Amino acid sequence: MNSSTGRTPKTAAVLAVATCLMTFGAGAASAHVGVTPDSTSEGGFSQLTFRVPNESQTAKTTKLTVTLPSETPFTSVSVKPMDGWTVEVLEAELAAPITVKGATITKAPASVVWTADEAHQISQRQYQTFSISVGRLPHAGTTVLLPAAQTYSDGTVVNWSEAAVAGQAKPEHPAPSFIATPPAGAHGAEATADIEAASATSAVSHDAGSAALGWAGLGTGLLGLAAGATALAKTRRVDKD
Repeated sequence: MNSSTGRTPKTAAVLAVATCLMTFGAGAASAHVGVTPDSTSEGGFSQLTFRVPNESQTAKTTKLTVTLPSETPFTSVSVKPMDGWTVEVLEAELAAPITVKGATITKAPASVVWTADEAHQISQRQYQTFSISVGRLPHAGTTVLLPAAQTYSDGTVVNWSEAAVAGQAKPEHPAPSFIATPPAGAHGAEATADIEAASATSAVSHDAGSAALGWAGLGTGLLGLAAGATALAKTRRVDKD
């Protein structure tokens, strides 16, 4: 009969394989900074929710800065309070005045900055969501790009600011974005053509890609755990024999 010390290397090897597979799954499931709007209707208002995971193995996320559109600016931005985070909406002069609902606008919200206190910084294997309410949304078919800068406690700043381009590889640091759709109840060939044209020049949604990676990573991790458990059971049976 083998001793427990004889079984240790085999057991360790099996567990190592399972751990590697689980780690791969967890890595594949990690996501970049993305945005989910609760509405995309032209001329309307929307709550935008940014999902921010901490991707550093050694530092915490301390600040998030989201840059708002300047060519199709929002005329209204309000923020959702968060425990342990201060938030500031910064305005800037527009390059040229615009008219919205009969009113001339010369400046608009330019960015939103969230800063954490020490107790609420985002640690490893954690994420946080940040919400703002904005309006009015631009014409249907417009891609609303919302570059985000993620600041870490070690001074590193990761800029999620690259625009996806149809036919090209997905950028390493894609900017959160969404496409405005026709007003609620609007139909017709012109509205449909706007959306199809915008879709033809945009890469697949980052959030959809992240969701797919998440499911794939979870599946890989579960398969790895099952394989490890099966191999471990077989090893123990052999040792008993």
